[in-house]
Amino acid sequence: MSTKDWLEKDYYKALGVSKTATPEEIKKAFRKLARDNHPDQNPGDAGAEKRFKDISEANSVLSDPAKRKEYDEARSLLGGGFRFPGSGGRPGAPTQGVNLDDLLRNAGGEGGLGDLFGGLFGGGQPGAARRTSGRGPRSGGDVEGEVTIPFAEAVTGTTVGVSMMSDAPCEACRGTGAKAGTVPKMCPTCQGSGTRTSQSGGFSYSEPCRDCRGRGLSIEHPCPVCDGTGRSTATRTMQVRIPAGVTAGQRIRVKGKGGAGEHGGEAGDLYVVVHVTPHPVFGRSGDHLTLTVPVTFTEAALGAEIEVPTLDGPAVRVRIPAGTPNGRTLRVRDRGVRKPGATGDLLVTVDVQVPRALSDEARSALQAYAAVAPGGNPRASLLAGG
Repeated sequence: MSTKDWLEKDYYKALGVSKTATPEEIKKAFRKLARDNHPDQNPGDAGAEKRFKDISEANSVLSDPAKRKEYDEARSLLGGGFRFPGSGGRPGAPTQGVNLDDLLRNAGGEGGLGDLFGGLFGGGQPGAARRTSGRGPRSGGDVEGEVTIPFAEAVTGTTVGVSMMSDAPCEACRGTGAKAGTVPKMCPTCQGSGTRTSQSGGFSYSEPCRDCRGRGLSIEHPCPVCDGTGRSTATRTMQVRIPAGVTAGQRIRVKGKGGAGEHGGEAGDLYVVVHVTPHPVFGRSGDHLTLTVPVTFTEAALGAEIEVPTLDGPAVRVRIPAGTPNGRTLRVRDRGVRKPGATGDLLVTVDVQVPRALSDEARSALQAYAAVAPGGNPRASLLAGG
């Protein structure tokens, strides 16, 4: 996205948050709006598709602390009194035929606007080459998507398709901006430099060429699909590998699969937020799987061997030691999450079941047991301490 977008678009308003919103508030607002306006949920709705693109663009800036800082500084610095050529001297007035993005990057050699704001827009880092042409490489924006997968696939890993929208070169003109069968020509006004020098009050300054708007190229027959911009919005499905052991809310980064770069610049990254549906039987504790198993009173008291299920294989036998108390956790090795270099365990928690109804024979047997059971009153120490 361009600096012009940063100056003209209110990304906070697009997400419905305040300028002091926390990262969590921004993330929550984006996820709700993304779910409501996703193209998959609104097939054929051009309005929802545009809103989804706008909120995705806003989130890519506001969710990145560095980009958000640059965005805030840009709007604060340039939106409050800076006069652009052609604005009639009125602060904040719209420009006339001036590409603000190119103006900030290209305006003029040393001491020009490109130097003045270079550090703000990434052109002033130590050791970085100064860009004097609007046709220099520009990285693409990051894109964020969401997927929901079953519990078992989060444990074992899976591959999912993620639908996303991003800025891409126009397919009709292959990014040239010129109608098919024609090619852009060198701008005769600036001779391909993309800039022109003007005099004002004894000072000389450079600005983007108004005939080619800083591109250095003249397009006689603009592409009818992109109106000569060379860019378009594309909806595509990306196959993303979700690694074994992913947790709910985790963000998976896929390098170079975000928005396309311009003029040879690198593509942005794709970030996939993973949601996991709960399992009716198993739970998670880090890399360990958890399972609560009911056992009878006699099994806990006398000891037993019982079968318990596993997530991705046949049942296994677990020995319940005699005298096992309610809530005790037993460990089954290597039956948890399997990741490269690490394998978790299955943690089995014993839940002793007390019968709700007894037959006459069972009641008599328990009464006989109570009469001969050792240990006396188990609450004697509590009463003595009171």
